[in-house]
Amino acid sequence: MVHKFIRKSLLSIALFVIVNNAWAEVVVIVHPSNAATLDAKKVQRIFLGKEKKFSDGKGVIPINSEIGYTSREQFDSNVIKRSSTQVSAYWSKLVFTGKGIPPKEVENDAAVIEIVANNKSAVGYVDSSAVTDSVKVVPLN
Repeated sequence: MVHKFIRKSLLSIALFVIVNNAWAEVVVIVHPSNAATLDAKKVQRIFLGKEKKFSDGKGVIPINSEIGYTSREQFDSNVIKRSSTQVSAYWSKLVFTGKGIPPKEVENDAAVIEIVANNKSAVGYVDSSAVTDSVKVVPLN
């Protein structure tokens, strides 16, 4: 009887986590004073090291979450259009050949927000539920 209760409880928790992760939305954030325009293609190019400046000509510093973090998985899949494993392989090749340096990686959404809030050149992404008034969400048109 106890095992059945535990099994049902674990199943309920797992379902809750899966549903909540499916509904989570990753948004791109910049410093509140950043007036540059971004679209999905430009953000993709920034995080792949192909674009070094915002639309206003100012330098850009992309901030990634660590691999395995939900926001990172969703961003890589939905914006970069590659799995996180593919993105890592892409960057490994560029680093090995001396053609690029991957974006700085931080451990979670709070760390991304802190960096972006304190650096006008930074761009990052977080779960929409983590957004604070210290950053600005950029719609990807």
